[in-house]
Amino acid sequence: MVALKNKMIKFILKRITHFVLLYFITITFIFLLPRIIPSNPLYQYIQDISSRLTQGFLTPEQIAGPYKLMIRAFKLGRPIIEQYISFIGSFFTGDLGISIRFYPRTVMDLVFSSLPYTLALIIPATILAWIVGNYMGAVAAYKRGVLDKILTNLAIFMIHVPPYWFGFILIFFFVINNRIFPYGGAYSYGTTPSLTLDFIIDFLSHYTLPFLTVFFLQIFSWYLGMRFLAKYEMSSDYIQFSELMGVKDKILFKYVFRNSLLPQITGLAITLGFALGGQLIVENVFAYPGTGLIISMGIASLDYPLIQGAFAIIVASLFIANFLVDFIYALVDPRIRVGG
Repeated sequence: MVALKNKMIKFILKRITHFVLLYFITITFIFLLPRIIPSNPLYQYIQDISSRLTQGFLTPEQIAGPYKLMIRAFKLGRPIIEQYISFIGSFFTGDLGISIRFYPRTVMDLVFSSLPYTLALIIPATILAWIVGNYMGAVAAYKRGVLDKILTNLAIFMIHVPPYWFGFILIFFFVINNRIFPYGGAYSYGTTPSLTLDFIIDFLSHYTLPFLTVFFLQIFSWYLGMRFLAKYEMSSDYIQFSELMGVKDKILFKYVFRNSLLPQITGLAITLGFALGGQLIVENVFAYPGTGLIISMGIASLDYPLIQGAFAIIVASLFIANFLVDFIYALVDPRIRVGG
């Protein structure tokens, strides 16, 4: 008992060390990549402001003054190693800096104000797609025949459909042609969020098309994964022996489904780990105010603090999800902690 406990502790410490090291490497790349791009986010930001205020562009001489002030404010004039150390230190104190594009809002404020919309979209759509897709895949693999062929061909087609194309199709039919659903935002302009029935209906009307896009584009990936796993499980000796012994189909299907489900649970945990990053393409197509939309706007304007802060949070959530999966597996299967 003591030996097993020690192996479990050793396994956990080894995984934590691995994830911490990998996390530092990842956020280092996140910090460096935007700075490799040959562009100047502050210069572009000042030009954008000037174009709105003066309907024109400022000369380099006119930009020099505000540019120096902003360089100092965003601490971008210091050597890159100092910027990196400052970024690491600020991250662990919960200060991810101020966004350039959305100045003077902080990165934490931007991420956590958009996060509820993303989680409300991604988590229900992903879980429902996971349940339906896995069940469909197991049924198709077990029943075989025409149903399997139809669903598999449809799934192969759907997993290659670009999210923006599927989103545009829904917009064309349900927004432009028939005006069944509104377009853009999480609720109508001028509406105050509340728990009233009118607001809930308005929110759901904006929510439906992004939800359907995420749901239908995920369901067939889960379907194909489960179908492959179930077919592999059905070739197992115990299933073939049970069939020869005359075990009922209902019982056999139950075992095939359960034993094929474990890898899909891993996939679900990883997918939900990415949830903080939102569905960048889907949120842009529907102008849905989640973290994906905020991140894409930050990338477009090369907003260093927003890019590095948002991705640092996303990567952390992904690593935590992976660690929890490893931990649960180690509890369930002793072979993992012994071999890990």
